[in-house]
Order: sequence, then structure tokens, then C-alpha cells
Amino acid sequence: MAELGRPETPEETAERKAENSRNHRNRQTVNNLVFSLIATVAVVALIVLFVPRGQPAGAPAVDYASIAGQAQGAEPDALLTPALPSGWKSNAAELRTKTPDGVDAWYIGLITPSKEYIGIMQGFKANDSWLATQVDRSLVSSTKTACGLRWDVYDNRNSGQDNGNVDYALATKAGSSTVVVFGTAQNQEFDTVTNALCDQLGTLGAGK
Repeated sequence: MAELGRPETPEETAERKAENSRNHRNRQTVNNLVFSLIATVAVVALIVLFVPRGQPAGAPAVDYASIAGQAQGAEPDALLTPALPSGWKSNAAELRTKTPDGVDAWYIGLITPSKEYIGIMQGFKANDSWLATQVDRSLVSSTKTACGLRWDVYDNRNSGQDNGNVDYALATKAGSSTVVVFGTAQNQEFDTVTNALCDQLGTLGAGK
């Protein structure tokens, strides 16, 4: 570059123009990168906003009546299969044998119309220790009568403790079965389940 008050030489003029040209190309490269990034983000946004996406398929309902039919006869009592109204769904059902506590049990997991959980556990020739495990070792808070049977009530909703899925539970005995209905639903949905069990419980024998 020429000193102050001195005209540029041809070499200095050429060097200055070359430097200006390099700076211009660098600015153009940065601008092109920015514009490319903006364009890419815009395309991705359009894809996210306007390309239709299917809803993820939920897990198929479990046909517990069919599963029970295949396992019937393996236990001293018939496996319970409540006929529930529309809106109820089962997400699990299994006959549990060779358990660590030595008690065979038939289990049904239910999702209620209000999207709460209720489980049915039918233990065969169960003992008090098995029952205590099913109700998370909570204490009987009251009793009620349903289906002509007396049910022990375990209400842990206001206990302030983490009781897992045993916010509320009902337990009774019929025949060789100890039946526990437990979960997170409200009383009305528990009543729906116990009422749906009435006919089958009546065939198992006298309750306690």
C-alpha cells in the first residue's frame, strides 16, 4: 500500500485489487453457506409440518378368555374371566406357575375406560404371605360385601407412600382361590370388575 501522500505503484495497485478480490470471494463463500443452511432448515421444517405421519399403533388387546381356555383344568378352580363392558382392554394375561412362593396364580391386567390400571390376581391354595405380597403388605382398612362375599379393602390412596399399583385393593376367598383386585382406578371401576366376577365366584364355593 502506498504511503500517505505518495501515489500507488502498479504493483501496489495490483496487490490491493487482489486482496479486495480475495475478501469478496470469502464473503461470498460465507454468504452461500448461510443461505444453504437456511434453505436446508426451511426444507426440513416443511417436511415436518406437511408430510403426513401415521399414528403409532397401540399394543393389541390381549384375549384373556382365550388364554384362560387353554389353561383351564390345570388348577383346582376355574380361571376367572370377567365379561367387561366396551371400553375395557386387557394388556396382559398369564397363568403363573413354579413361582418362588410356591403359589400358582392366574393374572389379568386391565386398562379401564379412564386409562387407569386394575389387575386381577387369583391365587390357588394361597397363604397369608402370598396375599400380603399382592397388596404390597398394606393393612386392611375396611370390609365390604359384593357378590355375596366379604371383601377386605386396602385403601392406600391417602397413605402418602409409594404403593406401586396398589393404590386400592379388594381381596376375598372363594373355593380354593384367593382373589385380589388391585390398581389405580376409582371405586366405580373396581365395582365394575367385582360385579363382572360374581357369577364365576359363586361357582367356586362359599366365601369367607
